[in-house]
Amino acid sequence: MNNKLVEIKNLSVSYDQNTVLEQANLDILPNDFLGVIGPNGGGKTTLIKALLGLVKPDSGSVKFHIPLKKVGYLPQINQIDKRFPITVIDVVRSGKTGSQSFSMFSKKQDDIKYAEQLIQEMGISGIKHKAIGELSGGQMQRVFLCRSLMNNPQLLILDEPGTYVDSQFESELYEKLKELNNRMAILLVSHDVGTISYYVKTIACVNRQVHYHPSNVISTEQLTSYNCPLQIITHGDIPHTVLSQHENDDHHHGHTH
Repeated sequence: MNNKLVEIKNLSVSYDQNTVLEQANLDILPNDFLGVIGPNGGGKTTLIKALLGLVKPDSGSVKFHIPLKKVGYLPQINQIDKRFPITVIDVVRSGKTGSQSFSMFSKKQDDIKYAEQLIQEMGISGIKHKAIGELSGGQMQRVFLCRSLMNNPQLLILDEPGTYVDSQFESELYEKLKELNNRMAILLVSHDVGTISYYVKTIACVNRQVHYHPSNVISTEQLTSYNCPLQIITHGDIPHTVLSQHENDDHHHGHTH
C-alpha cells in the first residue's frame, strides 16, 4: 500500500527558457512537518505552484494520493487584495467550496458552525464580522489559516507564513501548526532556517534541485553539500536571532531580545 500523500517525480519547470526546478524529486508523507528552505529565486514558490497545479511543468509529474480538496493552502498574505468587500466569517466559509473565489461560500448550517468553531479556536471571534480591509497582518494570517482548514485537510501548505506578521503571533502560529500536525501533514515554506528547525520534523532544501533531509537538525556543512547557501542563525533550545558575532570566539553569539 502506498502511504505517500504526494509524489513529485523528476519535476522540471522553466520560465522563458530559464530552468527554475530541475529533476526535482520529493515525497510528502503522512504526519510529516516538512520545512522547505532555500535562497530567494531558488524555486521554493515554483515548487508550491507546481504542487497546486498553478504552473505547468516541462517534464516530470506531481501525483496526489489524496483528493485535492484535502489539501489546504495558506497563501502569502501580501498577495491578498484587502479591498475585497468581504467579512472574516465569509472568507473562512469560502474555504469549503474548493473554489479559488472568496465570493463563493458555503451556506450550509454545518459549514457555518464549523467556520465559527475554527474562528473561536483561533481566538478571533471578536472580529468575525469585520471586513478584511480592517485587519492587521496577524489577524489576516489567522483568518486565512481558518479558511485553509475548512475541508479538514490531510496536507496543509503554507507559503512564508512568518513574513508579514509580528514575532509574537509568529510563535503562536508555529505552536498552532505543531498541534495541527497531530492530525495532518504540513509543508511550510520559509527563508528562516533557524526558527523553523525548532518546529519542523524534516527539511527540503530547494535551489534548482530538491534535497530532502530526514531530520530537523541541519548543519552549515550539510546546507553547503545540498547547494543551499543559507546561514543558520539559531542555537540552543529556543529560536532566536544572532544579533552580533564576536571575533575570536565562534561559539559566542548575540543574546535573545
